[in-house]
Amino acid sequence: MNDMIERSQTHATFIIERSYPVPPDAVWHALSDNGARDQWFGGGPEFDVREKTHDFRVGGQAIEDGQWHGGPRSRFVSIYTDIVDQQRVVFTYDMWVDDRHLSTSLTTIAVEPDDGGTRLTYTEQAVHFDGLDSVEGREEGTRGILDNLGSYLVGIR
Repeated sequence: MNDMIERSQTHATFIIERSYPVPPDAVWHALSDNGARDQWFGGGPEFDVREKTHDFRVGGQAIEDGQWHGGPRSRFVSIYTDIVDQQRVVFTYDMWVDDRHLSTSLTTIAVEPDDGGTRLTYTEQAVHFDGLDSVEGREEGTRGILDNLGSYLVGIR
């Protein structure tokens, strides 16, 4: 069956900047603490989680695996490769949908003070496989996740 798939790879980079009206330590807590991260990261109520882990340390792994209501199975697996407390997180991650490998990404999240709040810069460099995913779709999804983070942060103020 895999012999019938036309193999291809598309490389892409995107950068998203956000300003949040909370101090950097609140943003850092939302990124690093399991309970806080559960409030904004993931598929939400439309997603039935089968497996979920988050080990926030260099070499630690985060997994979110589940099924969209009426839709495909999705699997996210990441490994933290660099963490500078209160400043930077670097991780690689792979995405699968219905056991098809969509992409591998290298992501850097930079956190810095900005006019009484926090500037977050999200940079993703990815390879998307076999036409199964697009950088536009990934960037849109990431914007949604960062919107969820912003809503969470405003709610805890």
